[in-house]
Amino acid sequence: MGEEVEITERGEAVTFRVRVAPRSGREGITGVHGGAIKVSLTAPPVDGAANAALVRLLAKALGVAKRDVAIVRGESSRDKVIEVRGAAVETVRALARG
Repeated sequence: MGEEVEITERGEAVTFRVRVAPRSGREGITGVHGGAIKVSLTAPPVDGAANAALVRLLAKALGVAKRDVAIVRGESSRDKVIEVRGAAVETVRALARG
């Protein structure tokens, strides 16, 4: 059995960790490592480009609006904490499984 993503549910929002790899050849969810979802992004970590790409990718993958996805910790780090309103815990788990 593979690793599980650590997900916290508070009210209508779920919170989970991601590990970002900017300037990758492709964008997408690449697995789970250390309880965090691994995400590859083609955008560079300059002027918030990678953060914007991350929000866009997660919103699309989880079926929510971009305004419902927030980076709550780690804006300038590869390790981030994400909060998503309107997404179910099981939807985030399924996303991590691929």
